[in-house]
Amino acid sequence: RQHEAPRRVKRAWVIPPISVSENHKRIPHLLVQIKSDKQQPGGVIYSIKGPGVDEEPLGIFSIDKFSGKVFLNAMLDREENDRYRLRAFALDLGGATLEDPTDLEIIVVDQNDNRPLFRQDVFSGRVVEGAEPGTCVMTADATDADDPDTDNAALRYSILEQGAAGMFSINATTGEICTARPGLDRETMGVYNLTVQVADMSGDGLTTTAMAVIYLEDINDNPPEFTKEEFSMEVEEQAAGVDVGRVFVHDKDLAGSPSWLAKFTILEGDPEGAFAIRTDPHTNDGVLSVVKPLDHEVRDRFELTVSVQNERPLEPSAPASPRALATVRVRVRDVNEAPVFRENPRRISVLEGTPPGTPITTYTASDPDSHQIQTLTYALLYDPADWLQLDPHAGTVRTKRELLHPSAFLQGGWYIALVLARDDAEPPLSATGTLSIEILEVNDHAPQLQPPAGVLCGRPGRGGTLLLGATDDDRPPHGAPFHFQLSPQHPQLARNWSIARFNVTHAVLAVLAELPEGPYSLPLLLRDSGTPPREQQQLLNVSVCHCGRDGTCLDGALAAATAGAGITLGALMIILGSTILLLALAALGAARVRGRRRALRKGLLQRSRDDMRDNILNYDEQGGGEEDQDAYDINQLRHPELFSPRAKPPLRRDAPLSSGTPMAPRKLPSSPSDIEDFINEVGQGPEPEPSAPHRRRADGDPLSLQGLEAADSDPSVPPYDTALIYDYEGSGSVASPLSSIVSSLTDEDQDYDYLSEWGPRFRRLADLYG
Repeated sequence: RQHEAPRRVKRAWVIPPISVSENHKRIPHLLVQIKSDKQQPGGVIYSIKGPGVDEEPLGIFSIDKFSGKVFLNAMLDREENDRYRLRAFALDLGGATLEDPTDLEIIVVDQNDNRPLFRQDVFSGRVVEGAEPGTCVMTADATDADDPDTDNAALRYSILEQGAAGMFSINATTGEICTARPGLDRETMGVYNLTVQVADMSGDGLTTTAMAVIYLEDINDNPPEFTKEEFSMEVEEQAAGVDVGRVFVHDKDLAGSPSWLAKFTILEGDPEGAFAIRTDPHTNDGVLSVVKPLDHEVRDRFELTVSVQNERPLEPSAPASPRALATVRVRVRDVNEAPVFRENPRRISVLEGTPPGTPITTYTASDPDSHQIQTLTYALLYDPADWLQLDPHAGTVRTKRELLHPSAFLQGGWYIALVLARDDAEPPLSATGTLSIEILEVNDHAPQLQPPAGVLCGRPGRGGTLLLGATDDDRPPHGAPFHFQLSPQHPQLARNWSIARFNVTHAVLAVLAELPEGPYSLPLLLRDSGTPPREQQQLLNVSVCHCGRDGTCLDGALAAATAGAGITLGALMIILGSTILLLALAALGAARVRGRRRALRKGLLQRSRDDMRDNILNYDEQGGGEEDQDAYDINQLRHPELFSPRAKPPLRRDAPLSSGTPMAPRKLPSSPSDIEDFINEVGQGPEPEPSAPHRRRADGDPLSLQGLEAADSDPSVPPYDTALIYDYEGSGSVASPLSSIVSSLTDEDQDYDYLSEWGPRFRRLADLYG
């Protein structure tokens, strides 16, 4: 009996799961009543614990502690909590446990209270145009919060709207959208908007809709086509690298895609390759351009055949069509073109020394504008040596002066000039031609012996040789090699001398017999290698020296110096003698001039005394010496009769209006003054008249009274009562120049005796220096 009791109690206390529908509205609602087998006369106290009772969410369930009835106190939501697990307790009135706690499970039964929901409101997908049926694009899937094990979450998909074509279908259970029919064409419809629906309860319950947008991807299934069959354009001649015009095409494929981008080709009409065509990537137009200059005179119009196709080849599924062709007509417009030198540079050859005025070439240009009547004129643009003259109309080039060589204006024997050709169009155009003139060398110079003198030992053999050289102003091939030989006019020279070739520019002179010392003049004949050759006979001055034992000159230093200078000993002596003679003559002339100055100064001082200083000098005049001053001689004011004319002079242009001309000539005084003595002393010229007084000009030449009268009567000179201003500072100065003070090197050269004649004020100086 003890073993049966526990089993019976356990079976009685086990509570089966309790199901209750969600959203139950009758509250409170009795769910179950529990009861313990160990109920005692005093009663049993029941209680429950767990989520919904004393745990969150609180207050959903409750129990009557005396009867054991369990109640639902709030509406349940299966989507929040689909079951509740509680613990039930049975206690006596004293609180002692009568039964072990048991589980109480409450299952929330699902109701279809949630609509299915798409994962996104708009689904998007892409598929290439022309895709085969059954090509899946995307999946429009949805979810349902209801119990997935019930029909409440059994979803079904469908397409509510997609247009009349019905190009797409949807899997009812998975929501996958695929193509249903062939013929998808992006050019017809590039985007499809589908309205899809999902419903629970296997399609009979709650529903929800969403959008499915399907884009068709472009393929190259449409070739480009020209908008018209012919295009006309115009371009100027001689233009290169410029755009002529555009050809327009249309392509149904997606703009900007490789299936849309066009490629143009010139098939016919341009054999020279003067045109090129490229694609504008923004507009897909064909841009025609000129890559080579066009000449209106050669061809004035072109007719080009142009084709177009896509960069990407057409899809095999695209319908076959011929290549699109168009005709492009281009007219070349005539414009003024610059003249052209057909031969540029022009190379000519001219002999050096060509006389002035010789025509050397005719350098002309041609005008490409054959359809326009124009005249060309020519001018020298660059002629650095001013050697040429150019006919402005015929283009004939002549020599202006003799062409010389060598010249700083030649570059490797070539002379470069530039010729300018200009037309008379409006505006005029010009061209420049290069004229390269080769100055051909002419053998117009004979070789020159260098040096023309030398020294050698007069003993045959060792030391008895002299190296001779030559130079030639002509350029090869008119120069070296040179040929040296003794003059054929003097065959006797061959007994004592011989000449042997050393190299192309030098030869060796050798002594054949022992010669005495002294100078020798050998006539040599020198010839160059020009065509024709030039030869010249020249003298070689050879000094034969005293030979030493080793065959060298004992006075080798002097001989080497003489030979290096290229001057013979006799010529050197003549030059030295001439120099000494010139120096002696110069010293003699200087001594004579110095003596005349000293005598003149002494005589003047003796006669003039202190009165020679009674002059008023204007010292603000710069230049000349004392004679180059505006000096006013007081003696002329003291004795004006000395300077009066013998006849009535003409009216002077510089005389004041109020002053009259002397009525009669003034007579000479019976006792002349010191100025008359001065004139008589220094005016003694060649063959003077005995009774005629003279005066001396600044240059020392005497003037007779007739000259004095003519000078005083000349209206173009200053008045007779003023002193003349001389520009000459020389030997006739009354007072010696300042440079005479330091002209002597020693005091012994000075004569100070005349200081005692100057009066008491200069006697002290005379005692010191006299």
